[in-house]
Amino acid sequence: MKAALLKEFGSPLAVEEVPDPVLGTGEVVVDVVAARMLPYAGEVFSGERGYLLDLPVVPGSGAIGRVRAVGPDATQLAVGDWVFCDPTVRSRDDSPAPDVILQGLTALSDGGLRLQRHFRNGALAEQMMIPTENAIPLGAVDPADAAKWCSLGVLLVPYGGLLAANLQAGETILVSGATGHFGSAAVAVALAMGAACVVAPGRNEAALKELTNRFGSRVRAVQLTGDEETDRERMRQAAPGPIDCVLDLLSPAAGTAAVRAAAMTVRDGGRIVLMGGVGGDLPLNYSWVMRHNITVRGQFMYPREANGRLIQLIRSGLLGLDAFDITEFALADANEAVAHAAANGGPFRLTLVRP
Repeated sequence: MKAALLKEFGSPLAVEEVPDPVLGTGEVVVDVVAARMLPYAGEVFSGERGYLLDLPVVPGSGAIGRVRAVGPDATQLAVGDWVFCDPTVRSRDDSPAPDVILQGLTALSDGGLRLQRHFRNGALAEQMMIPTENAIPLGAVDPADAAKWCSLGVLLVPYGGLLAANLQAGETILVSGATGHFGSAAVAVALAMGAACVVAPGRNEAALKELTNRFGSRVRAVQLTGDEETDRERMRQAAPGPIDCVLDLLSPAAGTAAVRAAAMTVRDGGRIVLMGGVGGDLPLNYSWVMRHNITVRGQFMYPREANGRLIQLIRSGLLGLDAFDITEFALADANEAVAHAAANGGPFRLTLVRP
């Protein structure tokens, strides 16, 4: 089969013939129909992000495809079924604290590296092998709509954060990083889950306007200044009432002051979920957290059950897949897809590779 190979950090992807995956027990082989190219894929492939990848590797995180072959332990999946290839792969021998990899993207630990050496190749290939439990059934899919279903991978990340925040219908949530790739998706998912209001702060005036034009009065855009106290007050004033929870999805380019400015808008008894890319220490006042009964938690990706629940939200009509502006590339043009994704990673923009 043909695949795009990352042989060395900093080198272009090489599209060439590689061996077909060999099926084993507990695994599924999928014919890849469309695969997402992350906006920051170029930073991963250059080595800038320092992700743990055992090279050479076929990169690519998440895909939509059709089942080609199943192992003997699969009783529900059948050849030809449409599936989402969930890139969040967990080890099976320590359920309380499994090692985790993002297949085709990174490992998170030494144990994850061992897991990655088996499920090493990602979605930028004609076929990929994934754990049986990571082949998420989509039901009937019109082949013409396969590209739209790739947006599932974008929507799932903030959905995991919203589940961690225990967002309830009728609540007000602030999405820090709302004008970004995952932050804008969080706005859409929060509204689909019944949020009464989403406070959407950002510095990109055009992106903020796009959010309010798209979703109407339930979104309250806030133009940020960069001054922490001023921005905190602007965010509070934009909300129609107390802010019940804050979801941080800021990129690594943002500083911890921006995270803190948003986090400290939350009401007494409110919840803060951190799942962005900001590095470094986050100073939050101990007395403020304790006396105001604030819950602060981190969330990496999403729980396994989020897949089916989000698909139900989409199938019900509460969350649409038509919002994304999709640009497609052939596998042979994978390097052009990397560059395009980097330049077009804003709200509701999706770059795909079609193996």
